[in-house]
Amino acid sequence: MKTTLNFILITLFAIQLNAQQKTISGIITDSSYSPLIGVNVLVKNSTNGVLTDFDGKYKITASVGEVLVFSYVGFLTEERTVGKSNTISFSMQEDTSSLDEVVVIGYGTSSRSSYKPSKAQIKKQKQKSYHNSIANQLQGRVEGVNINKNSGSVASVKIRGINTISSKNKQPLYIVDGVPIKNNYNSVIASLDPKAIESVKEYRSLKAKQLFGTSARNGCIVVTTKKGNYRIENTEAYAQIKENQFERTQTAPLSTFSIDVDKASYSNVRRLINEGSNIPVDAVKIEEMVNYFDYDYPQPTGDHPFSINTEVVKTPWNADTKLVKIGLQGKTYDNEDLPASNLTFLIDVSGSMRGHLELLKSALKLLVNQLREKDRVSIVVYAGAAGVVLEPTSGKHKENILNALNQLKAGGSTAGGQGIELAYKLAQKHFKKNGNNRVILATDGDFNVGASSDKAMGKLIEEKRKSGVFLSVLGFGYGNYKDSKLEILADKGNGNHAYIDTMQEAKLIFGKEFGGTLFTIAKDVKIQVEFNPSKVKAYRLIGYENRLLAAEDFIDDTKDAGELGSGHTVTALYEVIPNGIESDYLKTVNDLKYTKPNIKPEYSDELFTVKFRYKKPDGEKSIEMVHITKDKIDMPSLDMNFAASVALFGMQLRHSQFHNNSKKEDVIALAHLGRGKDSNGYRAEFLRLVGSLN
Repeated sequence: MKTTLNFILITLFAIQLNAQQKTISGIITDSSYSPLIGVNVLVKNSTNGVLTDFDGKYKITASVGEVLVFSYVGFLTEERTVGKSNTISFSMQEDTSSLDEVVVIGYGTSSRSSYKPSKAQIKKQKQKSYHNSIANQLQGRVEGVNINKNSGSVASVKIRGINTISSKNKQPLYIVDGVPIKNNYNSVIASLDPKAIESVKEYRSLKAKQLFGTSARNGCIVVTTKKGNYRIENTEAYAQIKENQFERTQTAPLSTFSIDVDKASYSNVRRLINEGSNIPVDAVKIEEMVNYFDYDYPQPTGDHPFSINTEVVKTPWNADTKLVKIGLQGKTYDNEDLPASNLTFLIDVSGSMRGHLELLKSALKLLVNQLREKDRVSIVVYAGAAGVVLEPTSGKHKENILNALNQLKAGGSTAGGQGIELAYKLAQKHFKKNGNNRVILATDGDFNVGASSDKAMGKLIEEKRKSGVFLSVLGFGYGNYKDSKLEILADKGNGNHAYIDTMQEAKLIFGKEFGGTLFTIAKDVKIQVEFNPSKVKAYRLIGYENRLLAAEDFIDDTKDAGELGSGHTVTALYEVIPNGIESDYLKTVNDLKYTKPNIKPEYSDELFTVKFRYKKPDGEKSIEMVHITKDKIDMPSLDMNFAASVALFGMQLRHSQFHNNSKKEDVIALAHLGRGKDSNGYRAEFLRLVGSLN
């Protein structure tokens, strides 16, 4: 009887406890009633927690009497006890302990003093006076900035509501519109238009480090302009390219590389030309410029997902060499025939994207408007932290996806690594078997919180690609664009990299090439060309410097390589020196004793053999194709002329030793020969770009 009674009491207690549990929801804002994204809402002393979404909204299950803890970087942690109401909404307050008013002292020297300081003391005085010079430039230009002078030699600066930093006389990090300033602080501040400045905030070292990473360990001064797109200094980053040289066929008959369908370099170079900027040589990737354009290769007819095409002509810029073109044509699928897509938009909304966010949103809207009912889209954003803005939503409800995009605003630092982790987690959670699972990252690549180096980001993506989720990388912005990092992410993530500078480019990526951008038909595609030493003295691969592979990597299925999308074309060019031709590009070597060519008669008329290896999108074992090209000279096709003109232009921009003193007029003449129908006008645009350069 006693046991039964205890059971009844325990059951009643459990029922009462469950009855007390309920869903608490609300909206969390800042003091100006703007929603806070990514506020951590946690049931105290438990692991039950959620993050607020883009509208500052949250939902969490809790019991009456339990305490909810609300925490957010830069704001005071708040606690609220669950009562009768199912709603808890409030405005969080900034953590003024990290933003209190302090004084910067600038020290001057008296001209009447006979004291002569040491070099170390002079250096120390310069460091101490540094912040005073910045403060003088800001006075009268930013609301709340005032300078008080005492005795003519000491000045103090006070900025209302924020602090100026004198952390052991070390320089803080300066950020203007989300872009860190690495040089010329004084000239940058002096160049700011007073009417253009919206706000200035300063953070002491601990809080600054939490918000902006180790580069802000000495504090941070954040300046925001009204337009949010102030161009400070060019901090764009490109991977160094060491141009391919001629290789002797007798000593190195094999040329091996990974395919590349990326087109970012051409649109980026176009942007630089249009704005009148200098073009860094490492921004010019010739293979990406050549592959920007479509070529008239036939669709595959066999079991393989692409056709192989070769062409050999006299080199337009060198009468002593031959030009070889190798082209792949990926099988084209109608959009309706593509498998269902599980897409996760990962969008950089940090301060450095402020001036480019509208273009980014417009570009993604082009993609959204083509989604089918079976497709799903999620949206993850990141700035100082990362958060989910939109849970998986069917293409049937495009208006919900578009509304989420419309509400995006930029501001803060850039926790790119954290955003990638969250996006892949979401993509894996909603993984579609036999579907297209892809993260689409849109950013300028300036990650400055958490894992951020090229090496760290590459390692992170290598790990994530094991999940079967592919990655597409869309580059935006200027002055702070990190091409090197985005190229690594795309390469390591089994995806492609595009740079979007205009809506025209967005329409190319998400309109004309929708399927190729989103659906991979072959992965880890490698090319190995074996040249016949009885026909070819030396060869040079034009471009692809960052895609070269060792000969043994060709049959190693563990080695990552490029991906080919629906309808994509890939073109590679070789310049070949025939046997019997002397060339200044080749240094003399001793005759070889053991490697004299001994070609079988049936191979004597072959110029080269091309081998291709690829894997199916969900496969782990590669499939090989072979294509043999005879030693004959073709009449140049339209495509050959145009591809050669683009390659020649790229060599001129790179100041290559191999363009043989050619002029831009040579590029234009060759491009005219290859312009053809040009129904979309891309080749005509190329002619205009070349002609616009001095």
